[in-house]
Amino acid sequence: MSLAPAQFAQLNRLIDLQLEVFPEHRGFLTKRFADSDAAHLDFCEQLSGNVFKIAGSDIRRIVEDYRWLSDMVLEEELFFRREGRYRLSKFSDALEQVYANTPFMAKYMNGLLASQLWWRNHTEVLRYFRDGFLPGNRQGFTHLEVGPGHGLFLGLAAAAPNGASAEGWDISAASLENTRAALSAMGASAGIALKEVNIFTAPEGQFDSITFSEVLEHLEEPLAALKILRGLLKPGGRIFVNAPVNSPAPDHLYLFRTPEEVRDMVAAAGFEIVDTLYAPPSGAGLDKARRQELSISAAVIAKKSS
Repeated sequence: MSLAPAQFAQLNRLIDLQLEVFPEHRGFLTKRFADSDAAHLDFCEQLSGNVFKIAGSDIRRIVEDYRWLSDMVLEEELFFRREGRYRLSKFSDALEQVYANTPFMAKYMNGLLASQLWWRNHTEVLRYFRDGFLPGNRQGFTHLEVGPGHGLFLGLAAAAPNGASAEGWDISAASLENTRAALSAMGASAGIALKEVNIFTAPEGQFDSITFSEVLEHLEEPLAALKILRGLLKPGGRIFVNAPVNSPAPDHLYLFRTPEEVRDMVAAAGFEIVDTLYAPPSGAGLDKARRQELSISAAVIAKKSS
């Protein structure tokens, strides 16, 4: 039985593919899509289309690697519950154990692509970025994403009717090639500049808008990075920051224990808070997620004073 109404054909097709390789996940996905309204399902349908485009002929590998990711995250969750901390705390260890392991990273990134749909908090943040952040930017805004990953956020920014230009920066040439391939597959690469840049050496005051999504938790000193990003914004510019709370993963270093800690760090970097979204995981409300210290996505919209 389909988990979404029949008109959402791409979403149902992707769900069916996922359940072929991960039938034990039916209960989770049933909760994930329970009580979803038409607007949410329509966004999921569009997102499913992009997942299919990015994956191409490797779509089965994507859903298989999502199962692998789920098992791996469960191991990290058990460690987190037992020890009350993330497994790693130093970037050098994450580099050695995760980022330098090419086969591991390929499976990890594949699984994370599928998680944009299967983990409701990921989907809600992406939709909040499109509907809650981008329309509030000034007309003709120039946009930067640091660490653009699969290009889903960057593609939305480039398509914004009030935007003038968009670019993505990363310190990894290999990561940028993956972003370039994903954007091309989605038909969203035109006019997007991808550059190998270290933000700590970039000139200030270049952009009206910045995205920094799921990067803070990978840093030993996230506050320092936020202060650098504030310098990259023009006066009156806006930033979209997204970081997970209580979210163990093999390369997560900095532990945020409440969504307010993310908001407060953005404020401590000198930004004025405009709005927030605290998105709980699939099958849980925000109150339950707080009580049980479950993973919560904390998205913060903030601006640089004029």
